[in-house]
Amino acid sequence: MWDFSIGRSVSIMIRTWPFIVFRMIVYFGITVAYIMATGTGASVGYGVGHISTDPDGPMSFALWGGVVGFGVVSIAVYWIREYILYVLKAGHIAVMVHLIDGHDVPDGQGQIAYAKEVVTQRFAEANILFVVDQLVKGAIRAITGLIGGIAAFLPIPGLSGLISFINTVIRLSLTYVDEIILGYNIRINSNSPFETARQGVVLYAQNGKHMVKNAVWLAVIMWGVSFVIFLLMLAPAGAILWVMPGQLAGWAFVLAIVFAWAFKAAFIEPFAIASLMQVYFAAIEGQVPDPEWDRRLAEASSKFRELRDKALGSFGGSRWDAPRAA
Repeated sequence: MWDFSIGRSVSIMIRTWPFIVFRMIVYFGITVAYIMATGTGASVGYGVGHISTDPDGPMSFALWGGVVGFGVVSIAVYWIREYILYVLKAGHIAVMVHLIDGHDVPDGQGQIAYAKEVVTQRFAEANILFVVDQLVKGAIRAITGLIGGIAAFLPIPGLSGLISFINTVIRLSLTYVDEIILGYNIRINSNSPFETARQGVVLYAQNGKHMVKNAVWLAVIMWGVSFVIFLLMLAPAGAILWVMPGQLAGWAFVLAIVFAWAFKAAFIEPFAIASLMQVYFAAIEGQVPDPEWDRRLAEASSKFRELRDKALGSFGGSRWDAPRAA
């Protein structure tokens, strides 16, 4: 079935509790900001709409007010996205990598400061990490096609719709690969982030079928747990709706759903990353990047070509020569 230890992933999450709390605060705060801004914008728009002579004015203005509120928060999130990646995600991954390798890390709030120091040593500026992350995400999209997807294993006529759906599931299961590559970068203490990211993507690709199998199993587990959490959060919301009908109950219902989403982002995503890093580090042990896979990825993905060019242009970059036919 899968090749990761659920118990070990849970243990890593427990030991990195300061980051779990940190993630909970950040994601819950962002989602509540979306709800409040959208609701406030819609309310203001509805009030302004009464000035209009159009009978549909209040509803139309409310719609646009909600859109404006949503857009304002989206702009704010866009500006802090690098900070979230640099401090929250990368820091958490740094600590998880050290725990997977059996190294000691500080307990309590000192863990966040320790992780920030590790990340700063690897990526002097947040924008460098962000560029690497975006290029890796773009390059990963080519891997599903290169390994053939599920269609390579089910060449059965008349099942094209099912095969397309399963391939979509596979693509969705690759969501956390950029975090895995970041963990590889931190693990080998690289001072050349673009070159290390390039190597990490190639190593993932040459172990693609093994990694995708585990990623799909993990996606199934995550969706199942997410559904259970969603139901658990809906139960108290439904009770509130029964006892306190009206606008307050409606907000309680929405916030219950928001809490479920924040819980997923804070707990389930770190679990997925810890699990996939276990598989990835074990799979690539003793391997070197295959030049042929480097060439294939460069042909298939413009983002990987850009990543390779930045690697070659930075200190520590190297050119791998694929074997040529005689």
